Amino acid sequence: MYGIIFVFGLIIGSFLNVCIYRIPQGESIVSPPSHCPNCGTRLKPLDLIPLLSYLICRGKCRYCGLKISPRYLLVELLTGLVSVALFFKYGLTVDFAAFLFLTYILVAVFFIDLDHQIIPNQLVIVGLSGGVILFVYNLFLPLQIYADHSWWNPLLGLVSGSGFLLAVSLIGLAIYKGDEVMGMGDIKLFAPIGLFLGWRMTLLALFLAIILGGISSLVLILIGKATRKSRIPFGPFIVTGVFITVMWGWDIVRWYVSTYF
Repeated sequence: MYGIIFVFGLIIGSFLNVCIYRIPQGESIVSPPSHCPNCGTRLKPLDLIPLLSYLICRGKCRYCGLKISPRYLLVELLTGLVSVALFFKYGLTVDFAAFLFLTYILVAVFFIDLDHQIIPNQLVIVGLSGGVILFVYNLFLPLQIYADHSWWNPLLGLVSGSGFLLAVSLIGLAIYKGDEVMGMGDIKLFAPIGLFLGWRMTLLALFLAIILGGISSLVLILIGKATRKSRIPFGPFIVTGVFITVMWGWDIVRWYVSTYF
């Protein structure tokens, strides 16, 4: 099963590469079929085998020799590994399927925001759609995701993370006189995250994202790669915080409570 899950993740990772490349450019993710951006040659099935095609062709288009970014290999491998990690954590359960769906969206968000400093509305809408389906399912068959059986837990999660970031954004606009301190994409992204995690884990994911973002920004400033006015995408830190929460969120909470209370 681990092998099957890994291969499935690789295949999804290959599709996510298409999304990461095309969505920011406003292109369809289904048409035209996959092709080399340099010579335009339509790629054949043997050119689209996750991991293997890249390695066999040594990271180049076999038609024109254009060097292919190792990012494609990284996204496929990363998606396969996180799929296996989630399966190890949750087994073949609805929780596993739900978090797998959310994580795949967040992988695309991670790289798009890293490259373009945007979080596409399309991905947020897809995430919200999945979150609504999960919310309805939870009304009839409660999920371990939310830790309690309160029907309103995911709804509170929907507004808690987004509401906090919206408040930060509005305060920042008032203090810095129109300079945006928090992108609307980050605010909107926490809406589907909240539906999947519930309010407790949503706040933990937000806390972890802020800590990771703060530490990374400080390091970049200290090594001269950024200044205090540099715009650093927050999306990758949100994604990392959510994944840590999905994997070890309740363990972190139990450790904190047992240590300090």
